[in-house]
Parts: sequence; C-alpha cells; structure tokens
Amino acid sequence: MLTLSPDLHHRLSTPLKIGSVTVNSRVLQSPLSGVTDRVFRRFVRRYAPTSMMYTEMVQASRLQHVKALPQIMEIDPDERPISIQLFDCRSDFLAEAARRAVAEGADTIDINMGCPVNKITKNGGGSSLLRQPEVAAAIVRSVAAAVPVPVTVKTRIGWSDDEINAVEFAQRMQDAGAQMLTLHARTRAQGYTGHARWEWIAKVKQALSIPVIANGDIFSVEAAVRCLEETGADGVMCSRGTLGYPFLVGEVDYFLKTGQLKPSPSILERLQCARQHLIELWEYKGDRGIQQARKHMTWYAKGFFGAADLRNQLAVIQSVQQGTALLDAAMERLARLPNQGAIDESCPP
Repeated sequence: MLTLSPDLHHRLSTPLKIGSVTVNSRVLQSPLSGVTDRVFRRFVRRYAPTSMMYTEMVQASRLQHVKALPQIMEIDPDERPISIQLFDCRSDFLAEAARRAVAEGADTIDINMGCPVNKITKNGGGSSLLRQPEVAAAIVRSVAAAVPVPVTVKTRIGWSDDEINAVEFAQRMQDAGAQMLTLHARTRAQGYTGHARWEWIAKVKQALSIPVIANGDIFSVEAAVRCLEETGADGVMCSRGTLGYPFLVGEVDYFLKTGQLKPSPSILERLQCARQHLIELWEYKGDRGIQQARKHMTWYAKGFFGAADLRNQLAVIQSVQQGTALLDAAMERLARLPNQGAIDESCPP
C-alpha cells in the first residue's frame, strides 16, 4: 500500500513559491508541443484546479513580425496559474516575447533549454543551450530584466553521457536570475529513451536554493512519490504520463495533499473524456482540431478489449461525427462486458 512519509508530507505541505508567485500545488503539467493547448489544459485543470499549467513552447523570433499572437499563446482568464514557455537563442527576441506573454496574462515565463528535437537544437534553441551556458545565462538575465514576473528554466542533465553538466548549468541559471528550475533527468542524446536518472535531480537540488522540479518517468502516483522521496525535489512535473490521461496531475496532487489514492477513472469515463476532448478540439480549431485529435484519441484508447482496433480507426477520422460514433459504439460494447472489458494491454505513450 502506498503511503506518504511524514518527512515528505512535511516538506511539501506548504505552497510552492516561485519568486513572487504562490502556487497551491506541488504538481505541474509539463508543456508539450502539439498537446498542451487551451483545450487539453482545461481537461487537466478539471482534476488539478490549483496546479501550474504551461502552454506549448513558442519560438520568440516568430513573434517579431506578427501583430496577432499565435493561438498557442491564448490563455483562458480562469486557468491561472499559467506559464507561457518560450524558446530561442537570441536574448533580445526572448525579452520582447516575454513582455508580450506577460501582457497576454502569463504568471511566469518559462524558457525551454531542454527540447531535444533537431529542428530546435540546430538553430541554437532547446537543449543546445546546455553547450552554451554563457548564452543561456545571458538569456535569463535579459528576460528577467524585461518582465515583472518570475522567469523559470526547463532543461536536461546534459547533452550526452560525456557532457553531463546539470549542476554547473543549473547554478548559472540561478545566478542569472531564474526563480525555479525544472530538470528532465535525461540527456539530449537519450531523447525520451532509457530511464530518467533521478540521481541528477538530487544533485541539482542540493546545489540550488531556488525550487527544483523533477521531471522524467512520472507515469503514476507511485512514481511521483518515489521520485520526490529519492530526489528531495520541491515538486514534480508530469509530461507523457498525461497523454490520453489528463487525470494524472490531479491524482498526484490529491495524494500529496491527503495521503489517499483517488479512485482511477473507469474505462468508460476515460472514453467519455476522449469524446468530449474531440468535440472541444473541433469547436476550438475546426478541421485542424480533428487532425490533432487523432493522436489524442489513440492515447485514450488503451487497456480494454478491442482497444487496438479502435485506435486504428480513430487514427484516421475525418470528422467529429465519425469520431464520436466510433467512441459511442465502443462504449456501448464495453458496457455489456464484465469489468468493461479491461485487459492488461501494453501500449506505451
């Protein structure tokens, strides 16, 4: 049986302080490109009303020649606390983008220094900044001087096994003015493969005075608790574990606050959530929302009899009507099966 140790309960019983911002949750929803739009955040927020949310990352230089901000920067008035994540390698562009993000309603500005994708790193953004600590520090100083809200950094433990510089890099970000650091405990070379090396989070936590948030392999309440115990981190950030499962942030938050496990949603409840997610994406983005919904629907369709077939069908839907009809038919079939047709189906996100 999972229990919350007295030490962990005591350590995390107070709100998270990010500079001048107080967050009444130690569990954060990670920014995920192509995922954490306003619709997705709304579903996570239903189950985690006080957690910090993040937008998808926004390239600062692309904002230089546009009057209207891109849709990925749109914030609902009632979804705070909210952070807008930016990336680039040019401090002046980032400073201006940060000012526009604050005007849009961002409570904090997060700078992405961890994305491993080639199209980001080859232009000097994301995790490539791990190899340019002077540039990274200049970015933090410039953005911190430009906006009245806290500036935070999300990064990785290093570029590769031969270039792990998490502690030194994190110290430089703190010295430059970062008010919180989130550490994904993989190298850039790992991407999302292998295991997160939480021991590096512990080393960074010991070296910094600002909050350190643990990220990587947080797929369950049990994993979140174990990570917090092992690292001493000030909180956890859920990423891929929320794909098709927007309940995770709320489940972890509930356990940390009460010491009790919240009952997991049933398969039918998950599919009902998928159905509503599909409808809201279509209402928000039209046909583009249907295209984006395909991946979300396949993430939801796991762990029950017939899930593989349903995933294949949902992956090619052309309309909201087609998608809802498939989900409705699946729910009708499952409602007639014992335990809703639950099986131990392995389909990693």
